[in-house]
Amino acid sequence: MVAWKSLLPLIFVVALVIFEERISIPSCEMIVSREDIDKKPSGDPEDLKVMMVANLLLMGSEAGYINNYFRYSYMAKFFRKSFDRLKPDMLIVLGDVSARGSELTNSKWLSVLQQFQWMLGPFLSLPLHIVLGDREIGECSKINAKSVSRIASSLPGLDTAGCGAFEVSNISFVTLNAVAMLCGNNDLRFSVEKVIERESLDVQIHSKDTTKGTTEPNKMDQEFSNLGWKDNAMSSRSGPVLLLHFPLHRATNSNCGGINVLKRTHSTNPYEISNVFDNRGFARTGPYELVQTVPPNATEYIFQALKPRIIFSAHTHEFCDHIHRDGTREVTVPAMTWNARDDPGFVVATFGRNRAVTVSQCFLARESHVLMAYISILVLLISTMLIVRRSQLMHSER
Repeated sequence: MVAWKSLLPLIFVVALVIFEERISIPSCEMIVSREDIDKKPSGDPEDLKVMMVANLLLMGSEAGYINNYFRYSYMAKFFRKSFDRLKPDMLIVLGDVSARGSELTNSKWLSVLQQFQWMLGPFLSLPLHIVLGDREIGECSKINAKSVSRIASSLPGLDTAGCGAFEVSNISFVTLNAVAMLCGNNDLRFSVEKVIERESLDVQIHSKDTTKGTTEPNKMDQEFSNLGWKDNAMSSRSGPVLLLHFPLHRATNSNCGGINVLKRTHSTNPYEISNVFDNRGFARTGPYELVQTVPPNATEYIFQALKPRIIFSAHTHEFCDHIHRDGTREVTVPAMTWNARDDPGFVVATFGRNRAVTVSQCFLARESHVLMAYISILVLLISTMLIVRRSQLMHSER
């Protein structure tokens, strides 16, 4: 009896460690698009598997006790368990790494990056690409090209306007600064449009090369100088994978509820949404409302110029699998932090050699469930200790 009592604290510690290990394992399910219903994953070991996350909302040196020792600790466990189980070839963050990026000084921004690197741990060597979000860029009225350039220069693969283009395993990716597209006329927007035009030309040249067609250089230059992207004869979904923070414009009857942050809160009133965030301890919505998307004219411009193979976006904190009118699939990645929602998650996309793209939605533990588990363990521990103490008193009285 005495030996059992002495082992009781150890039993609880072991149980707690096992619980934390189990609760950190993601649960994933494949999302089948009706457009790709006939395409099956090839299972080729050379397929590119990409883990896509968004809205980490890190606070860096400004993080409080709860974030540092509870939420961020679990986020690090989520990352490491996900890497161990899913073994992705690359990690892409679709914006809002920081909760207050545009307001941070150089030293505070550096602390956010160091915090992110700590979370990745031994998987820091994994190929990484980070998209700029609205929190890194700020409000339209306060867009500062120098500030954006400073932040973009500290992230891999971005130019001074926050755009980029790269290729991994023969899969082409294009990153656009969606915040600049959302705002009115500004230097950043013009820079983004130049990137789109350049990538549009590259896509058309690549398409003509692969079809062994011949085009006179002078004629091509003339078409491009006359905004030839409007007459882009390429078929839809023949271009690169498009990465951006804001979703593209969707029809009003879209089945995606872009404001459903808590899955129990369906209000479209910004004031009510703000109250929900404050009352539940979530980070505020940031410079832009969660329902905002890239404007219709900019959306059409992107579709005509790039003919994206598939689109990955974020910002809404909610998962969404949407098919646009031309058949292009857009997947909106949910927030991967308890600072944004009770049930965080992420997406894993596998790019096959047969141009098939399989998407899996991964779910992480709810913060409310973890807290309830800790409270239950604490109550059980206290109850056990009281029972043991009472047993000892009764034994001594005899």
